[in-house]
Amino acid sequence: MDKFLLQQQVLERLAEDLLQAELAVRAAHETATHEENIAENKYDTLGLEAAYLATGQARRAEAIRQAIANWRRFRPRPYDAIKGIQLGSLVCLVDSEDKQQQLFLGPDGGSMKLVSGAQLVQVISSEAPLARAMLGKCEGDEVSIQLAPIRQQFEVLRIL
Repeated sequence: MDKFLLQQQVLERLAEDLLQAELAVRAAHETATHEENIAENKYDTLGLEAAYLATGQARRAEAIRQAIANWRRFRPRPYDAIKGIQLGSLVCLVDSEDKQQQLFLGPDGGSMKLVSGAQLVQVISSEAPLARAMLGKCEGDEVSIQLAPIRQQFEVLRIL
């Protein structure tokens, strides 16, 4: 599995998300500033609500721009057994029921599922609880995380 292809897929998906967010900003801004939405009394809040929505969408668009910048600067490196799992690692975990999952640790803002060949790959931020639990682990190590009342345990099968 090619980490650089996965990175390109993340960038393409983020670009699509940014386009959608920018369209939402424009639509909310147009609604907020449209002459029909000028408040006629203190209970007429459609324009104000649309302005809040436009602000939220603009923040979302900026967060996506920052994620794109982070992913463009990101350079996945080959696995180093001395350092263990690091940012840029492609990890195969197996749970107690022998269910495998592929995880790609990347910078913030890229949490998504991708398809590489016939395999599903979950992209997770290094700040995610599972990613933090995996950092520094090597093949054969156990990884466990506590999610609410449930403790999940995995074994690291492969790392690229």
